[in-house]
Amino acid sequence: MPESELPEVVRIARDLIRIDTSNYGGGRANGEREAAEYVGAYLTDLGLEPEYYEPIERRTNVMARVRGRDPERPALVVHGHLDVVPAVAADWSVDPFEGLVRDGMLWGRGAVDMKNMNAMILTAVADILRAGEQPERDLILAFFADEENGGVEGSALVVQERPDWFAGATEAISEVGGYSITVDDHRAYLLQVGEKAMLWLRLVAKGRAGHGSRYHDDNAVTRLAEAVAAIGRTRWPIRLTPTTRALLDGLSALTGRSTDDPDALAAAAGPAEAFLRSTFRTTTNPTALTAGYKHNVIPETAEALIDVRVIPGTEDDVLAELQRIVGDDVEIQTVVRDIGMETAFEGDLVDAMVAALGRHDPGVPVIPYLLGAGTDNKALVSLGITGYGFAPLRLPADLDFTGMFHGVDERVPVESLVFGQRVLADLLRGC
Repeated sequence: MPESELPEVVRIARDLIRIDTSNYGGGRANGEREAAEYVGAYLTDLGLEPEYYEPIERRTNVMARVRGRDPERPALVVHGHLDVVPAVAADWSVDPFEGLVRDGMLWGRGAVDMKNMNAMILTAVADILRAGEQPERDLILAFFADEENGGVEGSALVVQERPDWFAGATEAISEVGGYSITVDDHRAYLLQVGEKAMLWLRLVAKGRAGHGSRYHDDNAVTRLAEAVAAIGRTRWPIRLTPTTRALLDGLSALTGRSTDDPDALAAAAGPAEAFLRSTFRTTTNPTALTAGYKHNVIPETAEALIDVRVIPGTEDDVLAELQRIVGDDVEIQTVVRDIGMETAFEGDLVDAMVAALGRHDPGVPVIPYLLGAGTDNKALVSLGITGYGFAPLRLPADLDFTGMFHGVDERVPVESLVFGQRVLADLLRGC
């Protein structure tokens, strides 16, 4: 598609993808400064006054407030994160940081998570302001660093040290909700009203160091491998919450199928099946291994990282069960522990989000769901701000959108971005 024909929302998302903000975790990151400055310059061109906060070098956050017609109404936070997970270029069919537009899709790291939504936020606000309009209430536009590391060097620091940014706000919207899925040939939208809790754990196994050739029954690598395999093969039981029960009811209404088997019902959602199944239960996935330094040396210590996403309220029980699974010889260290949250699928903002989707895609149902992962909404909870996931995208039935979060060949349809910009502008004008 020629440059002149690219919608503005696509150009902005592409530009942000081209700024490599890879976050490797544990404080290792390229940094978000250039992306924050790009966003700040765009906001300045709209007549806004962005503020920057960089508590750690290059880990830059940016905010601007859009004044609403009714200053007495509580403000709405509309936020995104500027970092992305790393991408191994050799695994991709395109350069992950080129921002290529091909086959009606924008490709690149961040096209799904979440430079697409950042572009939708910016252009939706631009639509309002360029038309000489004001939103109904104040909008606080915030773009955070470090979300892909649990926000510990981003939103967590911002809410602690710059709570003034969010003065008067009671609600927030951000990523991983408002997108469409296809269930038995019926389109539906998922609106995120909750998030599982997060436990990032490190397993540490110790043994006796020695020569790789000797008989050795106290091997840290073996001990760790057994623990990792046991956790990775654990299948946690289904444990429904009010939100996941409502999700099942919505899927049942679309399909006519019973809610008795949640996994079977989720299978009707095609590519979104695995994403939905993860919301019904705790998940414990090994993600990294570290051990040894030479082929013929048995190391004294071996370590693994485990990504645990927990049904809210069950964190301590899960930790105890994990210790039982790995045994007393393996130490479990908590690297990051973050809260879960769940709110009701009701209220003026929920009604406004449902109505906005209905105006642009009439007759399509909107169903609540619990996100199996987490967002920066968790940090805002500490300020009494209730968060939702609403990045509206109408997607092709055969696109495995949820599978591209942190995946390979991440991409989003151009027309979906344009749809999202329009829905979001519609919402922000009057909610």
